[in-house]
Parts: sequence; structure tokens; C-alpha cells
Amino acid sequence: MLSELYNGYWLTRAVGNNAFSFAGRHNRKIYVAPLVNGTVQDLKVGDEIAFSEVDEGREVNRPGLRSFIYFNCAGKDIFIFDNHNHAFCFWMAGLFGGRLRAGGTLLHVDQHSDMRQPELAPDPVWLRKCNLRRVFDYTNKSLNVGNFIQPALGLQLFEQVQLIDSSIAFAERITGEFVLDIDVDIFAPEMAYIDEALKVSRIQEMIGRAKFITIATSPFFIDQSRAVGIVKELLLPWQDKSAGC
Repeated sequence: MLSELYNGYWLTRAVGNNAFSFAGRHNRKIYVAPLVNGTVQDLKVGDEIAFSEVDEGREVNRPGLRSFIYFNCAGKDIFIFDNHNHAFCFWMAGLFGGRLRAGGTLLHVDQHSDMRQPELAPDPVWLRKCNLRRVFDYTNKSLNVGNFIQPALGLQLFEQVQLIDSSIAFAERITGEFVLDIDVDIFAPEMAYIDEALKVSRIQEMIGRAKFITIATSPFFIDQSRAVGIVKELLLPWQDKSAGC
């Protein structure tokens, strides 16, 4: 069902991520890549604009991924995509499919909190009447890269969020089960004050423990070629050590 929804399409109206600076941009559409079954080796930068914004008076148009990637490795569900709001749809698909248990901890590795409140926030009544098509439409038309976590909390998909965004947070001991959510912009140049080896080793440790993992490559905040290389660095050593991939 997810691959039928995520089949490669354009957002052409001022909704979701396409609403940023919409009236002030020459480019008026952004691409949402198809979701395919694959491995981290299939991860490639695409040619289409996935994020468009006016920043300090200059229009910035950034490509995203050629395809979003899903794979299951040794019992772990792993989704890799570009704009971070798509994590909400994949979490909900995991919930509907019995792959993600509601009420746990979201471990959010990111330079941003992404905790803004969307204008339209669903409640548990909405969830009881919901299906994946409605979730998909909500993700793409009502959510953006900065406001997708509050709806998950409102639906009690997660009981709490633990933000990993500093050297202190990376060094802290993590206990219990969690869903792991990674934004590769934690490796953006402005985050270089956190030791890179520490970030890589700690994130690989988290990947090894998590059963459900979402990874965003964030086109606006980090060069996508570098982002793809980082994801491969994070996942390939772990895959090489794991059976069943």
C-alpha cells in the first residue's frame, strides 16, 4: 500500500513543504520520490527539486533522493527518505501493520526539535476513523519538516521524545526500547562542534538496538551527496555484521 501511495508525484499547491515562501518563488512545485524496496546501496541523489525556499532574499532549490528506500534487515524496519515529515506516514504504517507499538519513546537525532504545532492537529478520534490514504494526505498536505512530531504525540503514538542534538545528549546512556528517528543534518557543517566519530559510533549503536528506524536526508539543511554518503557509513558496517539482510 505504501508503494502505491508513494509512487513519485509533485506537490504543486501551497501545501505541506511546498508552502514555504510559495508566493515569492519562481519554482512552484516540489517532487516526492517513489518508495521502493531496496538496500542502502540503492540510495542515490535525484534530479528533481524536493525542497524550495526563499532564504535571505535568495531562492534556494534543492534536489532530494531519486527514490525513498525501505528494507527489513534482521527484523528491523528501515525507511530512508528526504524531507523529514514523511516519517509520520511511515510511523503510522508501522502502527497499522503491527510493526510499531504505540506509547513508547521516540529517540530523535536531529539538529532541530521539529516540535512546532501544525495548524491541523489530529486527535485519537481521527485515528480510529483513519486509514493509510488519509495519513498519507495529511503527511503531505498538512505537515512539513518542522511540525510532524506533535501530531504523533497527540495520537499517543509516542509517550515521550528524547532529542539527541548535543555532545552531552550523545554521551548519555540510553535505556529501554525506542523508535529511532535520524536526521542526517546532525552532520551539517554547523554541527561540526560535536565530534563526528562520537556521532557515528553512537548512532550505529542506536541502530543496532532499534527495531523501527526512520532516516531523513533533509535536502534544505545538508548537501544530498554528503547525506547519502553518511547514511551508507552509518548502515553498511552494521549490515555487514548482521544476518538476514
